[in-house]
Amino acid sequence: MHLAATRILTDDVDTLLAFYADLTGVDAVRRHPMFGEIRTPTGTLAIASTATIPLLGEGVAEARANRSIILDLQVEDVDAVSRALPRGTGTVGDAPRDMPWGNRSFLLRDPDGNLVNVFTPLGRTAQEGPAEGGHARPAESRPV
Repeated sequence: MHLAATRILTDDVDTLLAFYADLTGVDAVRRHPMFGEIRTPTGTLAIASTATIPLLGEGVAEARANRSIILDLQVEDVDAVSRALPRGTGTVGDAPRDMPWGNRSFLLRDPDGNLVNVFTPLGRTAQEGPAEGGHARPAESRPV
């Protein structure tokens, strides 16, 4: 099995694609007016319109209703990314901090309110990935 993508359903595909393109530094690929993607070497973030929900099954999903999933983005320098965010971007809590599992991270919310965890493995660059036993994969070569 191969995890192909993570998909976010939204009422505003343009706004969410622009947010994630700006945050990641990766250009959005627009495949359809109701669907676009942010493609990185390690995974794809798909953004789809709520107009696609009936194609999946009436009422199976609801935009802006997530309260249990956090999207993790690994970057070269979490502190630099935090400082570069425009004021009022939707950060949650304090500045980046060290986590007991070996990452330095901060949380923010995308325009739809979904949680995004931006992190760098402690003591390693994003390209090296986490220490033995970690869970993240190396990030693309361009810093985020």
